[in-house]
Amino acid sequence: MTLAPPLLQVRDLRVDVGERTVLQSVTLDVAQGELVVLMGANGSGKSTLGMALAGHPSYTVPAGQALLGGTDLLPLAAHERARAGLFVSFQAPPDVPGVKNNLFIRTALNAVRQARGEEPQDAFDFLSGAKAAAKELGLPAAMLGRPVNEGFSGGERKRNELLQLSLMKPKLAMLDEIDSGMDVDGVRAVVKLVERLRAEGTAFIIVSHYLQMIESLQPDAVLRLGDGAIAERGDIELARAVARTGFKQHIAAAAATAGA
Repeated sequence: MTLAPPLLQVRDLRVDVGERTVLQSVTLDVAQGELVVLMGANGSGKSTLGMALAGHPSYTVPAGQALLGGTDLLPLAAHERARAGLFVSFQAPPDVPGVKNNLFIRTALNAVRQARGEEPQDAFDFLSGAKAAAKELGLPAAMLGRPVNEGFSGGERKRNELLQLSLMKPKLAMLDEIDSGMDVDGVRAVVKLVERLRAEGTAFIIVSHYLQMIESLQPDAVLRLGDGAIAERGDIELARAVARTGFKQHIAAAAATAGA
């Protein structure tokens, strides 16, 4: 039996920010419906990886490869990568003054639907689904009519990212510290949404250091980013080990074990 190739295939990816190389050579695979947790000390390049995959213009990729469902992401503009099925959340979602939240999300959703060969949603059908999804996430429906993230709290901004994710149903989502600024109910909403979308085939890379959420998500793999590459691969025990000792002690212990 021939096994299907991974949904996401990243090979020897180098990422530069200005004149500085942040990621030296990152290689990873993520299968359809798989959930991978990405950990790493501050400044290790976790957000850099997400921004590079998303096509942020400040992050250049001079070497390596990134395929999503067989599509080469690197030559594509950011909006084309989204149409190909990629969703990347912001660690700190920005304001978009003057742009209504419902118009912003419906425009993005219909662009993705068009790429999938689906009919666009009119305003009535969109609002019906968006209000239901917002309620599930604990986001007041009134925020759909406000400018994107303007006046939103940190937790509301993260819930708004989840609302977009819920409606767009991408092939792969990378969530960058989505639990940051969230209360307990917000974290539960994250876990519930991720479980539902995984059952529908969405794959996830989730950047987090919050062990309780990681355990609730039941990841298929846990990766540690360090020295510009994937330094360690493991399961939930890797996340527990890092949570017990912190990154410095964990890295020192791992190095001592490897040298023994």
